[in-house]
Amino acid sequence: MSTKRTVVSEQEALLFHSQGRPGKLEIVATKPMATQRDLSLAYSPGVAIPVHAIAADASTAYDYTSKGNLVAVISNGTAILGLGNLGALASKPVMEGKAVLFKRFADVDSIDLEVDTEDVEEFINSVRYLGPSFGGINLEDIKAPECFVIESRLREMMDIPVFHDDQHGTAIIAAAGLINALDLTGKSIKDIRVVVNGAGAASIACIELIKRLGLPHENAILCDSKGVIYQGRTEGMNQWKSAHAVVTDKRSLEDAMQGADVFLGLSVKGAVTREMVAAMAPQPVIFAMANPDPEITPEEVEAVRSDAIVATGRSDYPNQVNNVLGFPYIFRGALDVRARTINDEMKLAAAHAIANLAREDVPDEVAAAYAGSRPQYGAKYIIPVPFDPRLISHIPPAVAKAAMDTGVARRPIIDMKVYRDELSARLDPAVGLFQRVFDEVRATPKRVVFAEGEEEKTIRAALAFRNSGYGTPVLVGREERIRQTIEDMGLDTEAGLEIHNARNSTHTTRYSDFLYARLQRRGQLYRDCQRLVNNDRNIFAACMVANGDADAMVTGLTRSYAASLEDVRKVVDPVPGSRIFGLSVVLAKGRTIYLADTAVDEQPTPQALADIARQSADVVRRLGHEPRVAFLSYSNFGNRPRTSSTTVREAVALLDQQETDFEYDGEMMADVALNRQLMGLYPFMRLTEPANVLVMPSLSTSITVAKILKELGGATVIGPLLVGMSQPIQIVPLGTAVSDLVNLSALTAYMAR
Repeated sequence: MSTKRTVVSEQEALLFHSQGRPGKLEIVATKPMATQRDLSLAYSPGVAIPVHAIAADASTAYDYTSKGNLVAVISNGTAILGLGNLGALASKPVMEGKAVLFKRFADVDSIDLEVDTEDVEEFINSVRYLGPSFGGINLEDIKAPECFVIESRLREMMDIPVFHDDQHGTAIIAAAGLINALDLTGKSIKDIRVVVNGAGAASIACIELIKRLGLPHENAILCDSKGVIYQGRTEGMNQWKSAHAVVTDKRSLEDAMQGADVFLGLSVKGAVTREMVAAMAPQPVIFAMANPDPEITPEEVEAVRSDAIVATGRSDYPNQVNNVLGFPYIFRGALDVRARTINDEMKLAAAHAIANLAREDVPDEVAAAYAGSRPQYGAKYIIPVPFDPRLISHIPPAVAKAAMDTGVARRPIIDMKVYRDELSARLDPAVGLFQRVFDEVRATPKRVVFAEGEEEKTIRAALAFRNSGYGTPVLVGREERIRQTIEDMGLDTEAGLEIHNARNSTHTTRYSDFLYARLQRRGQLYRDCQRLVNNDRNIFAACMVANGDADAMVTGLTRSYAASLEDVRKVVDPVPGSRIFGLSVVLAKGRTIYLADTAVDEQPTPQALADIARQSADVVRRLGHEPRVAFLSYSNFGNRPRTSSTTVREAVALLDQQETDFEYDGEMMADVALNRQLMGLYPFMRLTEPANVLVMPSLSTSITVAKILKELGGATVIGPLLVGMSQPIQIVPLGTAVSDLVNLSALTAYMAR
């Protein structure tokens, strides 16, 4: 896993939340709303039918409404992400973010509700009557000890799951890590001594859950800012702390750490010293989970103990205790059995499922994030990573089964295998795919040259590229102009960006010699090549890549695609035997589709279409998908033959004469290629599943389709990726957004491996 910490600037964060539609959520209808009949069914008079059905049988609300997949994320903003009490309204960005995570990781629909009161009774009364609307309640960022009262009371009052993630989420992931740490050290939970530092919501939940795992009460010492919580102490006590008071003569954290087997920290940076770690028992387990900075860093632990297992709350160290491993999947399992509550048995089932997953062989898509070395169960890998695609098929079934076994499930799952298969197919695999690609880029960072270095979008993308840990961005342009633009943007002028000005670069002569060697028999004099290197940023940037001074290149913001490609072609050749074309990636409705050619060949010949199909299949495989290629036309298999459909048919015939290792067929219309039912009308079709690579008959068709999908279809369109060049170079469309530019830059770096 990458050890680079992602840095986010203030301006970048504000722009992310404000550009386009403000915020991170929108409501999208799941039924068609195109005709009067659609409206009649959705509202009056058709809506009266399910209304009567629900009035007669309340359980049918799960069948006729979104209740069964809808969770409310509710806060009053009294403990925002470690930022403190900033109020309900200030908590809204965090709550929206939580809702996004529910959707991204477990396909749970979620809406945030910010309740503007710190009065416990008012808050409880605001939430208790929301049961008919939601399948579950996720409480968030509510300070202790009020959160204990609120959750306990709401669980008693409501017949749907009520879960305070700040408490139980951290506890579940920490418990999973502890299960594996004890397994690796050969220690029994019944015999170990545990010290928990911090007595807030998460700390109390941690100590309670590990006691449910089997830790004896007297073997756990809880500490707060005033020291050990012991029987007889009166200062700073409440009923939740008192429940974990023990008989002991230890009074400080330093005293408690003497001979301790396990330390769980949810307190403050620097709370633990090297001396405390040195005084712990052999093979100590140290979970320093304070955020953003742990109680003690893994480096500090390693300086005094080589036998320790360490976890933190940070992504730049191994063994991250990350709540996103828990709450989306716990609610997924609870919702799918229509659970009345989330009980301790369900939490423990989640902890064991997470622990067990870390012991399994790591799949290729997870291994890719570890710089080519496959992680194995051990001291540096006791907790799965958040983007492990297996989480959704492991945790919800365990939670659902525990709910069924304890009698809180209202709709038991009959076939767990079918359920697991449904879960695996529920999420769009492309999102996880590209995250894994980006993780691999972080593990093997590259030098990417941004040709249009003076543009504000380019500078923002370069900073985001660097801050995300993808590698070193190199800007081509006038340094004073770039510095001034950075200053005008309100960013740090000492951003540490590498800048190259072609006019005064020490590489100019070498690049001119290189270019002249290529172009001297194409009508170019040496001075012409000098002028190109000095004056054309695309030429200079491409020379950097061609001469090994950079790994990859991105351009296109300020010039047409064709003009940029013409510049690049003067410096870099295609891969021998390959064709240059554009391949766009479309993410829509849980599917990933690749469109070709969306950039280069205006009227491709049959041979061109066949080459594009073959090369597209290679790229798609490299990105983790098994290609199924459809050659598109306005006709299906000879119906209404015209010149363009004949071209497509000839392309298929050419592939038929070659040895191929991917599925393909055509000519066919787009709906037939993408719709399994329509595919059934043609039993002779070679595609076993709907196509994921669409080879278009012309450039105008492919570009038009890509633009319509992006603007009207709600799809995410990435690219086009420039395929076929001998060097990793990408040309972005004019007006590309910063986020898209960053994504393409990272994909370019990935192709540079």
